[in-house]
Amino acid sequence: MTAKAALFVLLAAIGIAFCLFWYAHARDKASGRPTWIQLAIGALTDFFDTLGVGSFATTTSLFKLKGVVDDANIPGTLNVGHMVPTFAQAFIYIAVVKVEMSTLVLMIGAAVAGAWLGAGFVSSWPRRRIQIGMGVLLLVAAGISVARVTGSVPGGGNAIGLEGSRLAIGLAGNFMLGALMTLGIGLYAPCMILVSFLGMNDDTAFPIMMGSCAFLMPVASIRFVRSGRYDLRAALGLAIAGTPAVLIAAFIVKKLPLAAVKWLVVGVVVYTAVAMLRSAARDTDRQARNG
Repeated sequence: MTAKAALFVLLAAIGIAFCLFWYAHARDKASGRPTWIQLAIGALTDFFDTLGVGSFATTTSLFKLKGVVDDANIPGTLNVGHMVPTFAQAFIYIAVVKVEMSTLVLMIGAAVAGAWLGAGFVSSWPRRRIQIGMGVLLLVAAGISVARVTGSVPGGGNAIGLEGSRLAIGLAGNFMLGALMTLGIGLYAPCMILVSFLGMNDDTAFPIMMGSCAFLMPVASIRFVRSGRYDLRAALGLAIAGTPAVLIAAFIVKKLPLAAVKWLVVGVVVYTAVAMLRSAARDTDRQARNG
């Protein structure tokens, strides 16, 4: 069995195991079916996610704008709900994009370790701390998106793998990105910048970032499911509608002129970040008055 085949087998096993775990925990919860808004958010965000826009910041923005999910439950909902579509993305891009397997496996492992550490903290955080954390990091995500769209970040090359100090930097970076994902900050855009900065071919970012997310999201989601810190209906909406959207984007659409979409995402993300920080400030004022 080749290393790539072994990775696919492990990915499939983890995906099936988590789905069974999720079903066992969710089957007794009377949450009802996902609403059409929740399904539409899943389809839209995972469609553009497959094309490289990213789904966490856009989903957070839509959840906040429409009042779909309580702020405290957004990180868990993102990780649990986007997991199944991300598995589909990982299978597709690991299969079609050439990348050195040792680099891919080590980068995935670093992200998983970061997610396990991060989820242990975030799943027990109070609402206000999550609002502040997401607000600040969404502003960082917006800045990263601007850097990507304008091409102001140096780097890029033809390498399909890393070694030595570049590998060490890549592992440290992906570890931190895995931890931040548990707070609802997507790994895609910063991973693309990290890979480019280290001199790798831009295309190699797709199997690295999608493989990282596919392996780390079940690890993080176990803690969110056990603690109940996620919205079940919204997560189902993301999973049910997002998976076919991934297949449409990957096999039918394949590429779109996304510059305008990315600028729109930047604007929406900045608006959401400000809204999160304002909500945290209102909660602080309310606690001070009640105290």
